[in-house]
Amino acid sequence: MSGTDAIAFIGLGVMGEPMCRNLAARAGRPVVAHDLRKEPLARVAALGVRVVTSLKEAVAEADTIILSLPGEPEVRAVCLGRDGILAHARTGQTVVDTSTVPPALARELAARFAEKNVAFADAPIARTRQAAADGTLSIMVGASDELFARLKPLLALMGSEISHCGPVGAGQVVKLLNNMVLFETVNAVCEALVIGTRAGLDGRLLLETLSRGSADSFALRNHGLKSALPNAYPTDAFSVRYALKDLSYALDLARDTGVNARGALLLRQLFEEAVAAGHGNAYHPVIRKVIEGA
Repeated sequence: MSGTDAIAFIGLGVMGEPMCRNLAARAGRPVVAHDLRKEPLARVAALGVRVVTSLKEAVAEADTIILSLPGEPEVRAVCLGRDGILAHARTGQTVVDTSTVPPALARELAARFAEKNVAFADAPIARTRQAAADGTLSIMVGASDELFARLKPLLALMGSEISHCGPVGAGQVVKLLNNMVLFETVNAVCEALVIGTRAGLDGRLLLETLSRGSADSFALRNHGLKSALPNAYPTDAFSVRYALKDLSYALDLARDTGVNARGALLLRQLFEEAVAAGHGNAYHPVIRKVIEGA
């Protein structure tokens, strides 16, 4: 094909697969998918998604290409590698990166794609895996006004809150700060839970009471009550390694803006201790175990 109104989805990880599923069910347009793993490809194929075996084929079949990848190395390779998206892109296409990467990379990609008259937006996502399945993600977009207006209906198939944060790169700035605040709040919840239980309180009573007061937060109601409290840390959720990656990007941004982010620096040390203790692939509220000394 020389191009259709199809959507290509690259990366079927924890968040990418349910996002692709929602597009297949709601877009009313053909969806093609590419991933290095066979299992998620088989699952989306059962929903009518066309599986392709190369980036070249994905680019050839779609006018809009959406990425959901682990981080900067993967996004850089998929976009700028020898056989990557840029090598095969054509005038009029649009690339939307929902991964979390440094803002500088988003701006670099926008400039490189613009050389081929390809539009680019950074649109990192927030909220949980369940939100990805439900289509209720928060999506933070860095793009021109015109491109944002064009992309918003498509992004609304995957998210319930679509925010235009500014030009390319702004979406990544907001996402990194969102995650920094979330991680630091999860840490506070875990510290409170460990202190409270050692002081003789029932952990559920403590967190539920906090949720009815000024300490209430998304992190408390989700990461605290659903994960840290029952000590449930699945390996198919947002892991300590991913959290450490995103926090490191945020700390790079803090350095570049001349801010000594002391809380985030301490939390990075805690994440590194969690990885060293063998918890790197577990859901990041597992830091409760490090706080407990377990």
